[in-house]
Amino acid sequence: MKWPPEWARLRTPVTALGRRGGEAGVPGGNPSFFWVGIEGEGTIVSLRIALNEALKQAVRGRDELATSVLRLSLAALKDRDIAERGKGREEGLSDEEIVALLQSMVKQRRESIKMYEQGHRPELAGKEAAEIEIIEGFLPRQMCEDEIRAAVDATIAETGASALKDIGKVMAVLRERYPGSMDFAKASACAKTLLSA
Repeated sequence: MKWPPEWARLRTPVTALGRRGGEAGVPGGNPSFFWVGIEGEGTIVSLRIALNEALKQAVRGRDELATSVLRLSLAALKDRDIAERGKGREEGLSDEEIVALLQSMVKQRRESIKMYEQGHRPELAGKEAAEIEIIEGFLPRQMCEDEIRAAVDATIAETGASALKDIGKVMAVLRERYPGSMDFAKASACAKTLLSA
């Protein structure tokens, strides 16, 4: 997988993986922000290792919320690994698939937040939001709508797409170039708008 540059935010040894906050170089100084460190010369630590290291740090730091979220994430990862091994893939999930798994966990929590807000349970919605922050610390930065539109525009021009029937070609290129960092539902809607104009 070609890793987005923001995954290498801080060049630190694996042993320093964990929570950071209020420091220069950490986006927004988010106290729930985890980062992927660099191991050796330009080799990025796998997400599997990063999750395990962060769990160790959370347990040592007695951070109950992070410990809980990371244990759930690793349990979901283990379940998926077991399912993949049953299909003959002994290595388990790739890092791209782990990103997709974490994104689905974020999506589930966002849906829960909506339900809790409708049920007037702000304390539970707040807990889900805090869990999202922890999980998103392992994901590449998500593109904003302007960035998505610019990427879709450039891809349409590059592929020579001119009609709605070419949307599959455009989306295939976008999925290859922006795994984990682009909301493909928004990209698809943007591409439909641009191609039908």
